[in-house]
Amino acid sequence: MEQVVAEVVDLSRSFGNKPALDNVSFRATAGQVYGLVGSNGAGKTTLLKHLLGLLRATAGSVRVFGLDPVRDPVGVLGRVGYLSEEHELPEWMRIGELMRYTQAYHPTWDASYERELLETFALDPAKKIKELSKGMRAQVGLITAVAHRPELLILDEPSSGLDAVVRRDILDAVVRAVADDGRTVIFSSHLLDEVERMSDHVTLIDQGRVALSGVLDEVRGVYQRSRVHFVDHFDRPPVLDTALVMEGGGRSWSVIHSGPLEQFRNSVVARGGEVVESRNATLEEIFLARAGRSRLQAEAA
Repeated sequence: MEQVVAEVVDLSRSFGNKPALDNVSFRATAGQVYGLVGSNGAGKTTLLKHLLGLLRATAGSVRVFGLDPVRDPVGVLGRVGYLSEEHELPEWMRIGELMRYTQAYHPTWDASYERELLETFALDPAKKIKELSKGMRAQVGLITAVAHRPELLILDEPSSGLDAVVRRDILDAVVRAVADDGRTVIFSSHLLDEVERMSDHVTLIDQGRVALSGVLDEVRGVYQRSRVHFVDHFDRPPVLDTALVMEGGGRSWSVIHSGPLEQFRNSVVARGGEVVESRNATLEEIFLARAGRSRLQAEAA
């Protein structure tokens, strides 16, 4: 039976007259990596702050380990590791001093794991925080978030502004290892290739709403990108069943569509065309198709 780590049901939150989350539901179980994707301001950080108990829901409910993180922060936060994109650390401390300071708050601190990560990232415990690069600060912050072996690790844009090597170290060496250890990771990122590479489950948030959510392989299996060719010349995209986005012109078009491929193929044939080739859409293609479509629908409404 799946162990539910975090559950959000019909969560809504507004700042003044501006809705940040609108009837959002989300569920995370043990041993899985959950990727949150969406444009800046879509609501990803707001959702994570509710899981941490930093914000109270306007409507709906939030439970982490079965507890309300606002009412029982001690019962929740002691079992959670967190890293934000700001990587805010005390400038005056040395790395080793920060580790000892953080350890004092966590009885489950694993000193051997801490040393392993320091060696992996080639970090000198004697080095002062103020002397570290942005990438090194992110690595130090991540160690403080994971060395106590949290049951839930929450990362908010962990690799924002970092070079490719540091991003790889953070995601490959730690995030995957945490999940393989039976723990849960929830991380937000605008780097869709990272989410696609690391996640078991993906949730797309657009304008405060969940546009799609599911097991990554299943989500990708629902959406295809097809190249189609028509006998007739079209000045505008022809209407095709299940089509979300069409690019091209004249007789040749590239289409991102959902649902059964046969249904789409029949629609193309009915318009005097043929499907030249099809493949599963990438997460980036799905995101652009769904986010763009939802914005058009909102504008129409």
